[in-house]
Amino acid sequence: MTDDLSGDNPRGLHFIAELANTVRDDPRVGAADLQALLERHGGPPFRLTDADARELRRATAHLIRILALRDEDEAAEAINTLLDRYPARPRLVRLPGRPWSLHTQAPPGAGLTHWLLSTSALALGLWLGERGSCAWGRCAAPDCDRFFIDTGRRAPQRYCTPRCATRVRVAAHRAQRANG
Repeated sequence: MTDDLSGDNPRGLHFIAELANTVRDDPRVGAADLQALLERHGGPPFRLTDADARELRRATAHLIRILALRDEDEAAEAINTLLDRYPARPRLVRLPGRPWSLHTQAPPGAGLTHWLLSTSALALGLWLGERGSCAWGRCAAPDCDRFFIDTGRRAPQRYCTPRCATRVRVAAHRAQRANG
């Protein structure tokens, strides 16, 4: 999540979607799995305990509520509420071998929840501002309701993966042939 939060590079947003999907799929997901998820996305070097995992799961509920919103005014209000509760302290940071990027810095003594919610609120807010709408959603495929981040520039994304989109198209084609 410490990835670049600019609109040009939504990697941190993909972390938010994967975290939301992971916690929603397994409300008791453990510290080791959450640690691995953080590491995959270049998150800060937290060593998660079971207590940290519980805290992270509780905090993720706020993000799940935002990702489920389709109305940009409601999403902006929810994001602003998080930013009020967990202020983001944005800083430009240059990591070795990378260009300058925007990161958040937690205030001294702030914990995992503050880091997660301030960073996520800033990332979602920047993405909402960049795109002008809720550029995220739930998969429209039957039997799949995974969250995704819409990074396309043309038609709004409806499916979490090309696999789900293909599955829906194939099913529609087969149904049409059966009725034809």
